Amino acid sequence: MKRYGNLFDKIVDIDNLYLAHQSARKGKTWYKEVQYVDRTLNDRITELHTILSDGSYETSKYEIFERKCGTKLREIYKLPYYPDRIVHHAILQVILPILVNNLIADTYACVPGRGIHKCAKKIQGILRLNPEIKYCLKMDIRKFYPSIDHKILEGRVRRLIKCPRTLSLLDGIIESTDSGVPIGNYLSQHLANLYLSGFDHWLKEEKGIKHYFRYSDDLVILASDKPSLHILHKDVEKYLKEELKLEVKDNWQVFPIADRGIDFLGYRFYPGYTLLRKSIAIRFKRRMREILKGNMGAQAVLSSFVSYYGWMCHANTLNLRRRHITDGIKDKMIEASEELKCKNPIRKMVI
Repeated sequence: MKRYGNLFDKIVDIDNLYLAHQSARKGKTWYKEVQYVDRTLNDRITELHTILSDGSYETSKYEIFERKCGTKLREIYKLPYYPDRIVHHAILQVILPILVNNLIADTYACVPGRGIHKCAKKIQGILRLNPEIKYCLKMDIRKFYPSIDHKILEGRVRRLIKCPRTLSLLDGIIESTDSGVPIGNYLSQHLANLYLSGFDHWLKEEKGIKHYFRYSDDLVILASDKPSLHILHKDVEKYLKEELKLEVKDNWQVFPIADRGIDFLGYRFYPGYTLLRKSIAIRFKRRMREILKGNMGAQAVLSSFVSYYGWMCHANTLNLRRRHITDGIKDKMIEASEELKCKNPIRKMVI
């Protein structure tokens, strides 16, 4: 495996730091700390270049709070915009191609050019073209981010990177918490992918699993028979525990796809068709009712509709759309579109 050196000078390069600021500030220009950096940009970038170059940069103190994500309550770690978030972007702009090249093709979270809908399309194609596939093994990992072992992760990083100063910088970020990698750090999702990359290659290359998909810590494996998936589940549990100090949740399942569908990525995949996950369909119906009441601003109306429309475009939702995107909804969409002077009229999206 190729190891990469001479990365640190690229990370601390002035142009890379300016680009990192531009990337980190997207969608956050109303933050006071972002506005402060914008006003004093040249001074801040010069200062950041200096503290990185002389080795005095240290990860700032985290602001820790809880946030409900779906049905789960997660502990979120937040760093100041300056210098930390800019530093994370600067690092990733240099090392992301290295990390991505180490991943298998069928891991989809936080990888440029992949994502939920590319994975959904791949699963739909496999179910359509391979009628012999009848069973699914579905698993996820217990408390994945908090359970990541620092020493194992640092070892994974060293299999790809040999630049001492870059390794020192990454070690400081990894060890900025007592255990695990913090949810909320920009680098965490990519380091988490790297942590599981050896497991992905083991499944694909040593175990010979053809139809395996991973999105963060959610794992789906397809096969033609049930016994092989039960055996594989035991092998996976053993590998994750011994090699990565991780545990599979007790809610793992092996089930027939035609009867239950694969509940994954917000969809339910069946041979021949795909539905929205029930909870998403319920939220869509609720939001359409809220739009009809007329209490939402134009931006909120359009954002809500376009978000759900994006989900529905990748599933068999014609009846759902016909039933709930009423004439009243269409009128609200068009009014909001005209108020915001959208370039692409919303009427092209409604039926």
